[in-house]
Amino acid sequence: MNHDNPLLADATLPAFSRIRPEHVTPAVETLLAEYRDAIDALTAPGAPRDFATVMLTQERLEQRLARAWSPVGHLHAVADSEALRQVYGPAEEALTEHAIELGQNRALYAAVQALADAPDFARLPRPARALVEHALRDFRLSGVALAEPARSRYREIGVELSRLSTEFSNAVLDASEAWHEHITDERDLAGIPESGRAVLRQYAEDQELDGYLVTLKQPSVQAVLSYADNRGLRERVYWAYQTRASDQGPQAGKFDNSARIEQIMALRHEAARLLGFANAAEESLATKMAGSPTEVMEFLHDLAARARPVAQQELVTLREFARSELGLDNLESWDVGYASEKLRQQQYALDEEQLKPYFPLPAVIDGLFALLGKLYGIRLSARDDVDVWHPQVRYYDVRDADDRVFAGAYVDLYARTGKRGGAWMDVCRARFDDGAQSQLPVAFLTCNFAPPTEGRPALLTHDDVLTLFHEFGHGLHHLLTEIALPSIGGIDGVEWDAVELPSQFMENFGWNREALDLFARHWQTGERLPDELFQRMLAARHFQAGLFLVRQLEYALFDFLLHLEYNPAQGARTLAVLAEARKQVAVLHPPAWQRFPHGFSHVFAGGYAAGYYSYLWAELLSADAFGEFEERAGAAGSVLDRATGERFRREVLAVGASRSALESFVAFRGRKPQPEALLRSHGLI
Repeated sequence: MNHDNPLLADATLPAFSRIRPEHVTPAVETLLAEYRDAIDALTAPGAPRDFATVMLTQERLEQRLARAWSPVGHLHAVADSEALRQVYGPAEEALTEHAIELGQNRALYAAVQALADAPDFARLPRPARALVEHALRDFRLSGVALAEPARSRYREIGVELSRLSTEFSNAVLDASEAWHEHITDERDLAGIPESGRAVLRQYAEDQELDGYLVTLKQPSVQAVLSYADNRGLRERVYWAYQTRASDQGPQAGKFDNSARIEQIMALRHEAARLLGFANAAEESLATKMAGSPTEVMEFLHDLAARARPVAQQELVTLREFARSELGLDNLESWDVGYASEKLRQQQYALDEEQLKPYFPLPAVIDGLFALLGKLYGIRLSARDDVDVWHPQVRYYDVRDADDRVFAGAYVDLYARTGKRGGAWMDVCRARFDDGAQSQLPVAFLTCNFAPPTEGRPALLTHDDVLTLFHEFGHGLHHLLTEIALPSIGGIDGVEWDAVELPSQFMENFGWNREALDLFARHWQTGERLPDELFQRMLAARHFQAGLFLVRQLEYALFDFLLHLEYNPAQGARTLAVLAEARKQVAVLHPPAWQRFPHGFSHVFAGGYAAGYYSYLWAELLSADAFGEFEERAGAAGSVLDRATGERFRREVLAVGASRSALESFVAFRGRKPQPEALLRSHGLI
């Protein structure tokens, strides 16, 4: 054991302050060598063929590797540096190659298959059987049955895709951070509320500039596109943001992801064909609830048929308003957010700026924790003795009703340089117990909210509140698992089109008066969110719901069609497929120079390839699941019903992938999901 390398320390939590780029390569090399030696011993002639030897050994080895790699991957996302990039890419490729080699290890496959074929397999506990079944499926999806040279080619493709994914993500981050506009005359920011100007002022101060700095960080983009009266500024920000990492825009060609998209699509298609699938879309469904591409397409087209007429009427209304009230005879893409906000204010007398004072981040966090206590009987308590990667990060012990610490969470909420945009949850440690050692689950929960400014806390929009609840929903899925086999515990192994169920489920409480009363207080006066303002929130909840849905359908359809219709002779046809998707579902068509796909990290640098539809699929499940709480409230008088919360925890959150997502849903709801729940949640029926 190299005690000088913090990545090799067998510690409960990572020592972030000690981790350096130079630790990464030796740690990965050491652990991969140990892993290979252990697998050789496991598959040697005469080695035992029991569950503990074959399966728990692999789980133990995987956790040893994950304890080292998880903090490295996280730092790459939240505290990026050129030195870290230099070692991260090669290390990730080595890990990818190792994973594929493992998946193609026929001796290991035979050992796992022997477990499944054994007479006593049916007597194993259900989680143990699920672990074996998932492992056998994953062997097949790794090309274990391929003959040479196809096996080696499949391995090469996996490594290359890993490299391209990292490069894609890096290009989006670099393009985002390379553009800014320095503004010294406050009149150029007319219309942007003080909270938004304070953020832009802080960005300028961070760069030792006077005045204001407009950037492509999400709080800045949102402030400008929603509120800036300066149409030219809106256009420049939209132009820069919507052409990031492409052949267009102010940085045309500098960080261009065009070739990477082509390569990624070609390699995904080739890999799928090697495994015997018709295309990458078909392959992706091997680990999802949806049974076929036809089922996905019918789901999307059915939603589009219901949402598109609503969206078309909403667009007519918006254009008429922009023309008559704002003097915008031609509503451009950079006007849509601005005009929509003005229309919402007129129709509902509701402005996000009216709401933000009632959502100070510290109070929202406290209220969210109180909500989790009421639903699940858990408590989160802050610790200040945990090593973190930035002073803004907080760590919490998660305690059960008996005050026992059973999990932990790192919470990192503010946007800053070197941190990727968006919001996500990731695994730091998984729940694991092999009889000899025990490990508690720990989550990373990451957002990119506008930071506090001098004299006031960070004030969230209501959308920010929903984002926070969403990511904590993912976190709860990981933290509350009772499955101590990491490969099928928490979020791991759950069908990808169901993994958003717990996260989208939590968003519903952000619209509930009883839940809001736990935290929605004015940051200066302590006044509760006025009921009159809350009623206007509810009235505006489904404002432009049709436009929102067709936009999500556009993204989902583009992603699925891109993978479903790929033809090696034609290439990805990225922009042509995007145009086809828009023709089918969109009502708003952006300028020809817009390059949305080039920043679509979910699909080209994340886990949503041919699976972006999962957000809508899982939203149906989440809306129907929340319906159980609403129905119980009719009898008990409270949506925050502990008994129903405990059932949801037991039947959905606790079981991981030890059974199918559909089985878990039915166990909680008492029936299969009803499609109308999604339409009802958007106010369409």
